[in-house]
Amino acid sequence: MPAVYAGHFSHIVWLHPTWAQQIREGKHHFAVGKDISTTTIRVTSTDHYFLSDGLYVTEDQLENQKPLQLDVITVKPYKLSNNEEEKDAVSSAKKPKLALEDAENTAPTNCDSRSEGLGKDAVTQTRGQTCLGPSCSRSPESQDPQPAISTGEILDTLKKGGAFVLDIDLDFFSVKNPFKEMFTQEEYKILQQLYQFKKPGINLTEEDLVDCVDTRIHQLEDLEATFADLCDGDDEETVQKWASNPGMESLVPLVQSLKKRMEVPDYEMVHQAGLTCDYSELPHHISTEQEIEDLIKSVYYLLKNLPKPTLVTIARSSLDDYCPSEQVDTIQEKVLDVLRSLYGTLDIHLVYSAESSPS
Repeated sequence: MPAVYAGHFSHIVWLHPTWAQQIREGKHHFAVGKDISTTTIRVTSTDHYFLSDGLYVTEDQLENQKPLQLDVITVKPYKLSNNEEEKDAVSSAKKPKLALEDAENTAPTNCDSRSEGLGKDAVTQTRGQTCLGPSCSRSPESQDPQPAISTGEILDTLKKGGAFVLDIDLDFFSVKNPFKEMFTQEEYKILQQLYQFKKPGINLTEEDLVDCVDTRIHQLEDLEATFADLCDGDDEETVQKWASNPGMESLVPLVQSLKKRMEVPDYEMVHQAGLTCDYSELPHHISTEQEIEDLIKSVYYLLKNLPKPTLVTIARSSLDDYCPSEQVDTIQEKVLDVLRSLYGTLDIHLVYSAESSPS
């Protein structure tokens, strides 16, 4: 969102696997701007993803607004069927055979391999440029997503934009929820209870939505204050003080369980884990070798029908354990092989490596 607010991107297409369902499928159109009361970046989208993070504000609360189109599309694993070489990998309308006007362009593509990311394939478009991932391009007032778009529509968008950035997160191919290994089932269940976001009803007024977000922000602020205080001391009196607040009763068994397993619980990490427990769990799907290969093929056939990106960025998502450490290097090499087969020689910069010399 900071890049959108800065004016770099106006259209994002989020291509996600079937197990990542954080944002509703379809086209989303909303505004990104600076909240005049907090000076922080906020959005006018009413999707639960943004409401649960307390990011929604009404349009009159935003200054320096930038329109954003966010397209959310499921990418299904590639399967050979009826001898079709390029079966549609994207859910929605059947993919037309697309002519690539830039197919003969052999200029090297910049490829930037990074260590952290968002867990998805993305294409983003700037003013006149596109980024493949989530994308939006209608009036900020339009909140309801439209039916998913076809690959042909993506191509049409890229032709209009003229340039786009392809952002690939390696946990698109295989992802785990690291907090499930960090905490016991009971501890994780308590975190889900403490941080739960109650989805609002439908057809709410702006006032209802503002109240919903205010309640959520206060909930998260109280939880942040709680675990910050526990970092300074988790004696029984302190725990009981916070547990006496409405909805915080389960704090007592949570702290007791953590202290049984750890000499000094990391309450800051506990809070970070809790922030991922809102209306749905983090995606968790450690893929088999075949599943990875099928998704690699899906990405290959999708990109084969799109113009060459101006820049490719790759997030490994390995330091935070979202992409399994035992798979990340293999997945990265498979992705680079796809990019080489499509775009020729690559100018690769391994930002995560101590020796970040081009290779």
